[in-house]
Amino acid sequence: MKNPPPIMDSATRRWRAALFLFMLATGVSMASWVARTPAVRDALEVSTGAMGLVLFGLSIGSMTGVLASGGLVRRHGGRLVITVGAALLVAGLLVIAGGAALEVSGGVFGGLALFGAGMGLAEVAFNIEGAAVERTVGRPVLPVLHGCFSLGTVVGALLGMGLTAVRFPVGWHLAAVALAVAAAGVWTVRAVPAGTGRAEPDADGVKGPEAGGVRGQPAVWRDRRLVLIGLIVLAMAFAEGSANDWLPLLMVDGHGTGATAGSLTFMLFAVAMTTGRFTGGPLLVRYGPAAVVRASAVVAAVGVALVIFSDSALLAGSAVVLWGLGASLGFPVTISAAGEGAGPGDASARVAAVSTAGYAAFLVGPPSLGFLADHVGLRNAMVVVLVLLGGAALITGALRRRPGAPVSEVPASQPDLV
Repeated sequence: MKNPPPIMDSATRRWRAALFLFMLATGVSMASWVARTPAVRDALEVSTGAMGLVLFGLSIGSMTGVLASGGLVRRHGGRLVITVGAALLVAGLLVIAGGAALEVSGGVFGGLALFGAGMGLAEVAFNIEGAAVERTVGRPVLPVLHGCFSLGTVVGALLGMGLTAVRFPVGWHLAAVALAVAAAGVWTVRAVPAGTGRAEPDADGVKGPEAGGVRGQPAVWRDRRLVLIGLIVLAMAFAEGSANDWLPLLMVDGHGTGATAGSLTFMLFAVAMTTGRFTGGPLLVRYGPAAVVRASAVVAAVGVALVIFSDSALLAGSAVVLWGLGASLGFPVTISAAGEGAGPGDASARVAAVSTAGYAAFLVGPPSLGFLADHVGLRNAMVVVLVLLGGAALITGALRRRPGAPVSEVPASQPDLV
């Protein structure tokens, strides 16, 4: 007979709730920026090409934060990294707001770099914290954690659309969002325990091969199972990021819809992602991560195939529901599997390594589709996503739970995931 999951104390409940709240806040902040991008471009009075250079600040900051986060967590613990990430997020939003109000392109570029760095730092640290909560409570947490981010993007997009419609000043909008993120960050930092993910020194005072961040990650990647998990997260992150970057344009240029229909299609994808992440916990408890991610990859592949090969804009637009539902669980479930069956210190190093790989694919992979699309068209370029999803479905056996993994101890009759 399986042991019942441990009962959460009030401190653990606050810890989990704080992670949920701040992920919701980061989703709102990201979508708020995306929704107001046209307004910022108009305020700066720059061309589309020049705006692309401004947006490059977000990519630079995000990759810097992602690559630095794992090593910083190993040295200082997740709470300090989240604190720094939250401060950079707030500062970035305020600088973007000021740059837009003063019509200074360099200010918006710098604000995006700060915002991206804060997002990258916080995202990896939050995955490490979420995996630690899972080990503590013996229940899936990461799917709901990422679901909060997806829900935040829906809320932020709707808020941005509404404020755009009434011509609310973009500077004041982003400044208000910055204040909300700051409030959520203060409460989160107070609720998160100190030291999660920090490497403890051994008898000689050495913190182990993974403590060096990026330099130490090759030691972690010697595990063949972790390599396969990394390949799965690459594919699933690529599928999610491709929709975030290209779905509206894919519908407009590839299927001849209007811009409004393209935006609504993306909203449909975001809602499907949110739904999948909030409802996927019981499936994980019942069937396990390997079966769930395999089915998710297949469902997403069917959705992508319909978008690529269907000549009906209505069918293609409806198929993004399958794309979103299929992509929703792949990233968080794979991150969770990376840390199963390991000690706390080793688990945080493994989660950090896989998170870094996933976010690298999320940030760098989808933009590369633009170069391919110049030669074969955007619809045909999406075949790359289809191939990656098919490959991921073939290697999901790597996600089978190891003996002693805490989430596997949750009985199917106790799906209390939130």
